[in-house]
Amino acid sequence: MISVFIGGGTPSLFTPSEISALLCSISDNFPLADDIEITMEANPGTIECGDPGGYRDAGVNRLSIGAQSFCAESLQALGRIHSVADIRRSVTAAQAAGFDNINIDVMYALPGQSVAAAIDDLDHAVALGPAHLSWYQLTLEPNTVFHTRPPAGLPDDDQCFEIQVAGQARLSECGFEQYEVSAYALPGRQCRHNLNYWSFGDYLAVGAGAHGKMSRDGELWRYAKPANPLAYMEAQEQGRHDSGPKALGDEERVFEFMLNALRLTDGFDIRLFEERTGLARKSLDSSLATLRKKQLINEVESGFWRVTGLGKRFLNDVQAEFLP
Repeated sequence: MISVFIGGGTPSLFTPSEISALLCSISDNFPLADDIEITMEANPGTIECGDPGGYRDAGVNRLSIGAQSFCAESLQALGRIHSVADIRRSVTAAQAAGFDNINIDVMYALPGQSVAAAIDDLDHAVALGPAHLSWYQLTLEPNTVFHTRPPAGLPDDDQCFEIQVAGQARLSECGFEQYEVSAYALPGRQCRHNLNYWSFGDYLAVGAGAHGKMSRDGELWRYAKPANPLAYMEAQEQGRHDSGPKALGDEERVFEFMLNALRLTDGFDIRLFEERTGLARKSLDSSLATLRKKQLINEVESGFWRVTGLGKRFLNDVQAEFLP
């Protein structure tokens, strides 16, 4: 096992001793790499539920802090309960406790946000000295308040693209390399856990609402744990461990691999596609030819494909080419 990711909520509400018990149970049941990456998500203001040094002693060696913005008005518009001071306090406390691998989440295309304001958010984040930044566009997800009642002043597509280009340039100036659509890291600090997702690797699911993927004997399976915590605990007590598993058909394998791999800045190798899906290259030939003709993707060397600059701007359309 190369990584453990404790997230999907606010795991920093658990005490360091509880996180330690969890990690001890994992190490008792699975072989762990000597240099394993163990990430814990934390919202600013909740990490004080336990001393950051306690989480470090428990085995956590990477923190992901959900700042979202360094503008008080934007935090309020997003419904966040933390302040800008909470963000700074959380990061500096973690660094003082010995964490040198910290990610900060920052959103852009926020209500009323200008290019200058978005760059200001990035400058504040970079000034705190993180090793990694997740910089992603605000999306209006179904079944959310924002989707039902979109806030006023959201940037349009052209404004979003202007922010994106300016932000990518600023992060590059600051030494951050973009290795995925929304992921930027200092050299050698890419998130191993997320790279495994994007390269269609296997991962185990533990906890309410967790999703997993496993390959076995030439077949691929997805499974999910009950989302409601009470339902999850009842299922565990009754020996019902997931809501599946569901076997992925050939077309689903193609789409799911490409949905993820196309997000990688460096591109992907056809040999990885064959290894991870169990399918032959010819499963992609027609779609790749169509996209190359539209100048949305290129074969930069034999068997290695990368989305073009134009393709990155219209990535949803590139990914849709592989829909079943």
